[in-house]
Amino acid sequence: FPDLGHVAILIIGDYTARSYVEQVFKILDEDKTRILFNSQWLEPLKLEDIILLSSKFTLARLLERDDFQKRFRSGLPISLLEFLYPIMQAYDSVAIGADVELGGTEQKFNLLVGRDLQREYGQEPQIILTMPLLVGTDGVNKMSKSLGNYIGVSEEPQEIFGKVMSIPDSVIIDYLELTTDLDPQEILRLKKGMDEGSLNPGDVKRMLSRKIVQRFYSEEKAREAEREFNQIFRDHELPSHIPELFLSSVIDLSDGKIWIVQLLRKAGLANTNSEARRLVEQGGVKINGETVADVEL
Repeated sequence: FPDLGHVAILIIGDYTARSYVEQVFKILDEDKTRILFNSQWLEPLKLEDIILLSSKFTLARLLERDDFQKRFRSGLPISLLEFLYPIMQAYDSVAIGADVELGGTEQKFNLLVGRDLQREYGQEPQIILTMPLLVGTDGVNKMSKSLGNYIGVSEEPQEIFGKVMSIPDSVIIDYLELTTDLDPQEILRLKKGMDEGSLNPGDVKRMLSRKIVQRFYSEEKAREAEREFNQIFRDHELPSHIPELFLSSVIDLSDGKIWIVQLLRKAGLANTNSEARRLVEQGGVKINGETVADVEL
């Protein structure tokens, strides 16, 4: 859209996503993008404004959302906050007079509510475009830090390359479609080749990994990342750079012992105990070259 003369506006909730600003400019052109924090129009709202805004919707309309319907029929609770969320998101569209809004497929209901509210305010309803969610490296769930299956756009090239190489073969095509600018016909050719056995999925995954690293960094960084990957996983050599961590200042070793899960967290190698456990259970942790098999070590 920016290449065709449109102004891309990224709306960010002040309290949840300030760090998104740095990440998003790895994808969007900073010169063609405006960053707006929705506190600009939400903070001035008074109680009477919110009541008036809410009056433009019925409970029946909000219950049209699939997950609300299922929970209502099952007698499961739905908080008022959850009902307010699509209304406040819809008001974002009114505040900026949006012509087009992009979002994930799970946001379809909220985007349509935005169209409804724009009509109420005498605006031309926005066009909505939805994109499928990219599943995480486990090939099942959507990307999530808590699940440890995400690829961060700000991660090091070698980390991105390795994570993409770890995805199941079953989601290679999804990644090609959603993260690259490959021609659809070329993607179909690759899919056919893998289905027929004339193309090795590992080779296609390498090409995908290079393209994703190149998108966020450069072609040279992509080549370096592949060389590093080969060095570790094909040639079974040590990485070129191994960080050293000195944890004596933050870990109590008075009895000379520490739980392996706690060690991984303190070392910054896992964000949660669950993620640390998965690393051990999947054979991803070694001490002096020996794989740690006991998660209770």
